Amino acid sequence: MDLRTYLQLVRRQWWIVLVTVLVALGAGGWLTVRAEPRYMASVTFFVTTPTQGVTDAYQGSLWLQQRVKSYADLLRSDRLARTVAADSALGLTPEGVQSRLDASLQNGTVLIEATVTDTDRTRALRLAEAVSVKFADLVRMVETPPEGRSSVKMEVVSGPRVGTDPVSPRMDRNLLLGGLLGLLAGIGLAVLRGLVDTRLRDGDTLQRATGSPLLGEIPFDPDARTEPLVVGDAATSARAEAVRKLRTNLRFVDVHEPARIIAVTSALQGEGKTTLSCNLAITLAEAGWRVLLVDADLRRPRVADYLGLERGVGLTDVLLGDVEVGDVVQRWGDRSLLVLPSGSNPPNPSELLGSKAMADLLLTLRESADIVIIDTAPLLAVTDGVVVAVQADGALMVSQQGRTSRNQVARAAKALHSVSVRTLGCVLNMARVAKADAYQYEAYRVAADRRNVPTDRATARHGAGNRSGAGQAAPELTRLPR
Repeated sequence: MDLRTYLQLVRRQWWIVLVTVLVALGAGGWLTVRAEPRYMASVTFFVTTPTQGVTDAYQGSLWLQQRVKSYADLLRSDRLARTVAADSALGLTPEGVQSRLDASLQNGTVLIEATVTDTDRTRALRLAEAVSVKFADLVRMVETPPEGRSSVKMEVVSGPRVGTDPVSPRMDRNLLLGGLLGLLAGIGLAVLRGLVDTRLRDGDTLQRATGSPLLGEIPFDPDARTEPLVVGDAATSARAEAVRKLRTNLRFVDVHEPARIIAVTSALQGEGKTTLSCNLAITLAEAGWRVLLVDADLRRPRVADYLGLERGVGLTDVLLGDVEVGDVVQRWGDRSLLVLPSGSNPPNPSELLGSKAMADLLLTLRESADIVIIDTAPLLAVTDGVVVAVQADGALMVSQQGRTSRNQVARAAKALHSVSVRTLGCVLNMARVAKADAYQYEAYRVAADRRNVPTDRATARHGAGNRSGAGQAAPELTRLPR
């Protein structure tokens, strides 16, 4: 995976980064407020040695620079802590003195800085004052031989002094650190979730999983639950325009070998293949094509329910030889759209769909209509969809964004490829489109309405109202008007 892929994962899971940063900032602020203020007192020592001449001064300086490293350890030693703790006014144990005392060296110099950190500002100053006296005495005692004088002189050149403001906690620093840690943690969690989550998130992923071209992205429309068909007011929605774009792309997939019988399927149930089949048939009829919509999902038929037609007699009865196809095909709306419902539920759908009667029926429908749209069963649930797709000119796979996994789509595509089904393309359903694109289409639509551009609203919602002749049998398929 390249950097661009990781950036896409973070962008897709931006809310995880935001929540993590906010939690980290909140935790940092809470800990800062709850923490007890700490004050720092400091005192700086300058170490010298008696010298004679320039040469002695240079050698003494080198010797002291090496020596002061030991003095820093002596400043933190138990011996000094016991000496300072002997002052009963401080009220500290040797361990308490050691925990509050620290030492630092300035490289290339003979300066030693002792720092005392305490929650009590007054005690921090008194402890620094005690260290300034006791430490000089301790060094002089250590460096003085049994007979003679000390070769080192320790002088206080700065302090003791204590700051008026606490050195910790610091709100700005803690919030900055918390925000940075939260940002890093959020990015890590977003990338991890993106790598673990294999659901379809965009059209490019769907195209790679199926190995077929992406013919359309149908945007998510909350009104689709109550108005699934792109008729009436829904005919001017962005969803309807996306279906029309799919219609155009589908007609130009292969101009040398156009598909006249198209099987619409999906990997799983509930991905919107039936709704897309109905809307695709409606938009094709809008363009003047003679369209026949066949409900071949004999296990869970829904086409007739969406279109408001009777489904008691239909495809199953035709395949069993009980009725003629011309007697059960129903006209929908005032367009050149005919619908063949599923009919009664058979006990053996896959055998019935793979029978010679089905093959003969498709030959008849091919000669009687310009385009035949077949709604089939999902591929991973049963074999019915593959059986129908084999007999069609091509298959159109529908996948829902955020629901179907890449593995499921790949398995469904493999099921079609294994029997040499021509996959016309794939469609990403309920896609999350960019707000800029949605706003652009809405602005264009409003401008068109203001200019009184005629829109096709002849068909009523859900296929009711204006369905002249709905539910009536077509006398002969060959007499369909263009």
